[in-house]
Amino acid sequence: MTGEIPAVQAAVLDKALSVLRGDQRFEAVLGGGSLVHGGFDAYSDLDLVIVVRPDDYAAILSQRAAIATSIGGLLAAFTGEHVGEPRLLICLFGPPLVHVDLKFVMAADLLRIVERPRILWEREPGRMSAVLDAAHVHWPDPPAQWFEDRIWIWLHYGAAKLLRGELFEALAMLSYLREMVLGPLLHRRAGRPQRGVRRIENDAGAAATLLKTMAALDADAIATALMHAAELYVALRQDDPPPAPVPQMPEALRAYLQRG
Repeated sequence: MTGEIPAVQAAVLDKALSVLRGDQRFEAVLGGGSLVHGGFDAYSDLDLVIVVRPDDYAAILSQRAAIATSIGGLLAAFTGEHVGEPRLLICLFGPPLVHVDLKFVMAADLLRIVERPRILWEREPGRMSAVLDAAHVHWPDPPAQWFEDRIWIWLHYGAAKLLRGELFEALAMLSYLREMVLGPLLHRRAGRPQRGVRRIENDAGAAATLLKTMAALDADAIATALMHAAELYVALRQDDPPPAPVPQMPEALRAYLQRG
């Protein structure tokens, strides 16, 4: 299997599989991300889901860093609480540098998943296929009202930072809006999972549209980009209108920006 991915990542994966196979506490290693969706290239991360025997799970969680170290070449690692996933150990191996996510789960945790992972190795042939066949697989695309409830507050936050003169904060908010709202809705329009701005450059029309929400470190340019973001959202909103649109928007936002 590792012959299908670039040599640098394949070498790390081979070492990881060798170490994990040798530990009887592990039942399987599954692959997610680009190993499932395709497009794995020289810059891709390795997203590994490690299935642990239930009786050993608590001990394994306390030993994650040691397990990653045993693979060889670990440079740095931290856990994934910031993305709501404390089971995750985010690792950097090398050189050459490779980003590897190690997510430790039990088989029962695979009953509700966001994608069907690829089986890279299993101790008991056929067991993981049976588990995954029984799983509920659902990508967590937010509904229309989720975007509507948030975007106007986020846009106002960016506008307030701009009017105060905190230009870098305002630029950061524009980037956040592209990641959390505009990118996902452009993917939605194209019938794709709402995965932020992942690979959105491959959609020339979407990429050109998002360019209007970018700006240099200039107050007028940022104000224009914020309004472009609002107008783009309103256009994308029509694809699946929220049941409870926020009143007086975007007009109130435009008036707020004109205060400056």
